[in-house]
Amino acid sequence: MNTSNHHQDVIIVGAGLSGICAAYYLQKECPNHSFTILEMRGAMGGTWDLFRYPGVRSDSDMYTLGYAFRPWQDAKAVTDGDTILQYIRDTAKDEKLEEKIHYHRKVMAASWSSAQAEWTVEVTNTQTQETLHYTCNFLFMCSGYYNYEQGYTPDFQGIEDYKGCLVHPQHWPQDLDYTGKRVLVIGSGATAVTLVPAMTDKAEEVIMLQRSPSYVVSKPAKDKFANFLKKTLPSKMAHRLVRRRNILMETFFYQLARRKPKFAKKMLIKNLRKELGQDFDVETHFTPSYNPWDQRVCLVPDSDLFVALKNGKARVITDHIHSFTEKGVQLQSGVELSADIIVTATGLEVKFLSDMKMTMDGKAIDPTQKYVYRGVMLSDIPNFVQVIGYTNISWTLKAGLACEYVCRLLNYMDKKGFNTCTPRATQHSLHSDEPLINLSSGYFTRARHKLPKQGSKDPWKLHQNYIRDVFKLRFGKLKDGVMEYK
Repeated sequence: MNTSNHHQDVIIVGAGLSGICAAYYLQKECPNHSFTILEMRGAMGGTWDLFRYPGVRSDSDMYTLGYAFRPWQDAKAVTDGDTILQYIRDTAKDEKLEEKIHYHRKVMAASWSSAQAEWTVEVTNTQTQETLHYTCNFLFMCSGYYNYEQGYTPDFQGIEDYKGCLVHPQHWPQDLDYTGKRVLVIGSGATAVTLVPAMTDKAEEVIMLQRSPSYVVSKPAKDKFANFLKKTLPSKMAHRLVRRRNILMETFFYQLARRKPKFAKKMLIKNLRKELGQDFDVETHFTPSYNPWDQRVCLVPDSDLFVALKNGKARVITDHIHSFTEKGVQLQSGVELSADIIVTATGLEVKFLSDMKMTMDGKAIDPTQKYVYRGVMLSDIPNFVQVIGYTNISWTLKAGLACEYVCRLLNYMDKKGFNTCTPRATQHSLHSDEPLINLSSGYFTRARHKLPKQGSKDPWKLHQNYIRDVFKLRFGKLKDGVMEYK
């Protein structure tokens, strides 16, 4: 067993959208700090390298999902996974971050020593299975919040009886040929509404089978206003303007949906009727029982799902699965659906901190019992940051703010001669029954017990509000009476 020690000022865990963002800001804002990126897989890109199913794309516009520091140049604002992956790779290459990434490094445990004021990170090299040890003063988790090794499939009755091809979108077989095949996609979320129109290009028939509907909105893949600005203004200025406009619009619609849910619901359903025509049963298939933004609203570019439903290449069925059969699935209504390929677009499995074991001075830490401070740190854990992106607008907007905040914190500590920063929780300010991610989507309700807690007021409350967070993270006081420096 190799127990060699590698010391860095900062260790970033994960080389996806957030990890590359963190590396850029550290390099730019904290040039005196050494850092390295540990990536479990053999490639950078995270989600955008892992997911390879047909049609995989952003469900946010790229002016906000992309980085603030790297203008989005492509004509499409809602774009495919390969283009996003290339954007991440190009960023890493242009900013000379590639040499900072160590691949096949799975973080197993992190232990904090108060005496040394440093973390010891235990890592497995997934190619050789040897154990490596790294030490750092600051641990920066950018590993997302879902399990990269497996997706979520419900415990369907008789699933082992099915003789056709069963696929989860998280593990799409490269050689899967669905030409002329009957495809059944189970699910109604972002993945399902992406897969269904994408597979109509070759499949004989694509059915979307949903237990309950989701809200779906269409947006042009190409943003005419943005493309006009890019022709008339310098690239960075155009990017900044479009980004600000999109943030304001998204924030406005989210706030509207939360404050006037009936009005927002009426507006969304009215748009759906316009898209699908009067003959389509919008009531059954696209009118959820919950309010907009109780779960994520699904985005489809250029009405592609609606076009596929109208021209008969796809259809939607709203029913419950009774059981799987040899040929397909038996519905509770008694109907049997036959399919050559069944895709279980049934969601993700949430995995906070990649199941890393944590200890402080030899005592085990349970992160689920901690409170989130400013949406970036955990109560009573020193020099530790976890990036949790937004669920209502682009993930990267929060990641970028978190990275800026960490750089401010490190520079402040350098200036004042501090070694540690620890957010200290006081019980009276913390009590709240609200889950950390307040969406009723299955993968969050299933995982509520796996996530840390949020408090009832600042700085322990997660607002999912970019504009508010700009003031807190970019400009807020670093000495706020809650953060303890030593």
